[in-house]
Amino acid sequence: MLDAKFVRDNLDVVAQAMADRGAEWDSGAFEKLDLRRRELIGEVEVRQARRNEASKAIGALMKEGKREEAEAAKEEVRLINEEVTALDAERESIDEQVREILVTSPNLPHESVPVGADENDNVEIRRWGTPREFEFEPVAHWDLGPQMGIIDFETGVKLAKSRFVVLGRDGARLNRALINFMLDTHGSRGYTEWAVPALANSETLFGTGQLPKFEDDLFKTDEGLYLIPTAEVQLTNLHRDEVLEGDTLPRHYCAYTPCFREEAGSAGRDTRGMIRVHQFDKVEMVKFSEPESSFDELEGMTADAENILQLLGLPYRTIVLCTGDMGFGAAKTYDIEVWLPSYENYKEISSCSNCMDFQARRASIKYRDPGTFKGSRLVHTLNGSGLAVGRCLVAVLENYQQTDGSVVIPEVLRPYMGGQEVIQPVG
Repeated sequence: MLDAKFVRDNLDVVAQAMADRGAEWDSGAFEKLDLRRRELIGEVEVRQARRNEASKAIGALMKEGKREEAEAAKEEVRLINEEVTALDAERESIDEQVREILVTSPNLPHESVPVGADENDNVEIRRWGTPREFEFEPVAHWDLGPQMGIIDFETGVKLAKSRFVVLGRDGARLNRALINFMLDTHGSRGYTEWAVPALANSETLFGTGQLPKFEDDLFKTDEGLYLIPTAEVQLTNLHRDEVLEGDTLPRHYCAYTPCFREEAGSAGRDTRGMIRVHQFDKVEMVKFSEPESSFDELEGMTADAENILQLLGLPYRTIVLCTGDMGFGAAKTYDIEVWLPSYENYKEISSCSNCMDFQARRASIKYRDPGTFKGSRLVHTLNGSGLAVGRCLVAVLENYQQTDGSVVIPEVLRPYMGGQEVIQPVG
């Protein structure tokens, strides 16, 4: 959530930032509401001062036997109370309107983010690995998986609906191997693992910015709980309404969860195969950091996500998203895209973002460090995929497929699959 004081003092800066993001923003409306709010506060203060004077006068008038004047003063107090009540009600209404603007407005881009309208303006910053040159025509995972008997799209539709998938046999084992490998690898690099609920309440989703703006993208239960779209939601809210000790920062967390996205606005996008589905597995990374070091933490988190792909031997590129392509809560985002032969292109497999104090303000997550400053400050929160498991499975299948229809298992995954080296098609 944006800081009201910052917005109030920097309307032109905020207007430009919103324009860079392609977001709707009306500086005039905000300024008008804020001006009226200050006027109301002043009007209430004037009336309160007059009410105090009249109230003090009542006692003196009564002692002097000036009953009529005392009654007139009482009537004046009553009228002032009514006016103050009405003015307070108007201010509360304005406060709610201002809050609505603040909670539905995206984060301000960091100064290092390139300005651009959409994904075409993102900037590639590095590549790792070389896409494999096949001696045969590689098969897309949506054909390869069913041919091997390890991915079943039709049964996913039968059991649920379209864009749900069933993994079987070595497909299910490979999926589990990837999850455990990712968790173990991040754990070895200093991340604390958590197991969190797959359901979240509205306060939790508000804290990370999914609510109220993106409710249509979420699956909701009759009890008012939501299926989580990412473990970022739960991991970040572990410390909602808390004040952390400064010497415990930074904190590095990770978790595996199933993730669920209705994705109401993505009809027609990547609906074939496993790239964009309603339920998927993901290992998520979250960090809590002091403001001064949060961008160093972002670089480290991105390196941690890239490390998974390097260990798997999967070619990828890393891009920095432009202002018009960033997510709602992000101040800066790196996307990591893995090479997929079926697309003859790179496809997103991780997104690592620094939200700065945007989520911490919504969730009231602070820290104190008596040796540096008095009181408490908002932490900076970061999140990143480490990685999207289904897309990683797809990348392994497509990049490691062989002429005979088998798939070589990357060496780092073999211990997680009982030493198995190759996935053979089901006979």
